[in-house]
Amino acid sequence: MDPALLRERELFKKRAHALPTIEKKVKESSNASSATSSKDASKPKSRPSSSAGPRLDATNYKTMTGSSQYRFGVLAKIVKHMRTRHQEGDDHPLSLEDILDETNQLDIGNSVKNWLQNEALRNNPKIEVTPEGEFVFKAVYKLRDGKSLIKLLRHQDLKGIGGVLLDDVQESLPHCEKVLKARANEIITITRPIDKKKVLFYNDRTCNFFVDEEFQKLWRGAAVDAMDDAKIEEYLEKQGIRSMQDQGPKKPLVPKRKKNPIKKKTFKRPRDNEHLADVLETYEEQSLGASANHTAGSKS
Repeated sequence: MDPALLRERELFKKRAHALPTIEKKVKESSNASSATSSKDASKPKSRPSSSAGPRLDATNYKTMTGSSQYRFGVLAKIVKHMRTRHQEGDDHPLSLEDILDETNQLDIGNSVKNWLQNEALRNNPKIEVTPEGEFVFKAVYKLRDGKSLIKLLRHQDLKGIGGVLLDDVQESLPHCEKVLKARANEIITITRPIDKKKVLFYNDRTCNFFVDEEFQKLWRGAAVDAMDDAKIEEYLEKQGIRSMQDQGPKKPLVPKRKKNPIKKKTFKRPRDNEHLADVLETYEEQSLGASANHTAGSKS
């Protein structure tokens, strides 16, 4: 071998031995960490200090008296109970203590009671407060029996307002199912296609009349889906059929206010030469005497 290459090889080995290696440091650090971990494992674990405070039990968060979820749970139970007792015919007002007794919630705190008495029940849209400070369920409609229901439906029909939702009637009318069965001939039930809710209408028997089948076929065969009222009226006029006029609800005419006549202001003319009122003299008597003498001389 070339002696120059051998010298370079020996010099490279010397430099490599002189430099520190990374592998040794990694091994030393790993050994140190294992030693410290073994020491920590041998020591007993210290307990947390009492200054950290008590832990919250996640299983009892629903029953905590200070939580808003607990408060609104109590309120929801009260509103549901007031609705059911109204639907059963018990519409007499109750005090807060009676309500809590009937709902088995007498173990609530004073803060929740004050919140129910002064804020929650008074501001709830489904609860009405009497002058005596008691509470009663506030329904959508004030219905007592079948007569009041038919009166409501007839009023809706005469005013052209429309029907009444079955859900509102069930909430407002005590023993609703019995009343609807007894008044089935006077009520028409229609399912709304938008949300599948049932709507009650008054069955006006005076509007029942017979229509020939030929007219029914013509009526059902006329497609007016893409036409508005203006186009339908224009089409009828072209066919020589005049549409009905003045059949809708008329707006009340507001009487015109009569304008009060403007009074002309009269101004008094000031007298001239008022400061010479004592100095001026009248010559009426002298003029009358002169005229009399003149007439006498002319006659002579």
